[in-house]
Amino acid sequence: MAPLTFAWIDHHYDRENAGLGRSRFAEHVWVHAKEFGDCWGDISPVGFACVAWKLATTPHLDPGFVRLHRRVLRATCRRNTWDGSLTVTAELVAPWPAELTGSRAWTQDRGWRGWPETFGQFLAPSAEELSRVPHLRSTLTAEAPLPLADLPRIPEDAGPELPDLAERTVTVLVRELNDLLAPLVTQLGEAR
Repeated sequence: MAPLTFAWIDHHYDRENAGLGRSRFAEHVWVHAKEFGDCWGDISPVGFACVAWKLATTPHLDPGFVRLHRRVLRATCRRNTWDGSLTVTAELVAPWPAELTGSRAWTQDRGWRGWPETFGQFLAPSAEELSRVPHLRSTLTAEAPLPLADLPRIPEDAGPELPDLAERTVTVLVRELNDLLAPLVTQLGEAR
């Protein structure tokens, strides 16, 4: 099986759905430029990267400029409070652990179900489904540092380069996340 992608940038949708400009994401960045207020002049690109990632993903921008594999419920970036490094937290849909699938005696024939899927998307069970059968939805939480080396340097003040700087930052984050987490998503896809 070919390796899967954890995240990708949807340039086509971004261009096709831009309002007056060339990029929907660029317009969104300008509308929310105040959110970068504490980032200017910081020697660390972490704060800027966290804001750019938040603005590029759902629910802040829906659909996101950055799209995530269907097994990824959410992926967030934050500054590590211990050393100021960049940490990603990703919550992923996972199959039941082997301890539960090896023997189904624990189910007591009650019809336990895992993640409902519609058109290939994992969803929370509806209230109607929960009124009829029990559900056990497994998730994995991955938390890991991301390297800062390729993130762009942050200028002293906001300028016309803000959308390009945000896009370059998000591009680096997507690359690093794919390098780190695509093998995990691929393995989960094979486990089905």
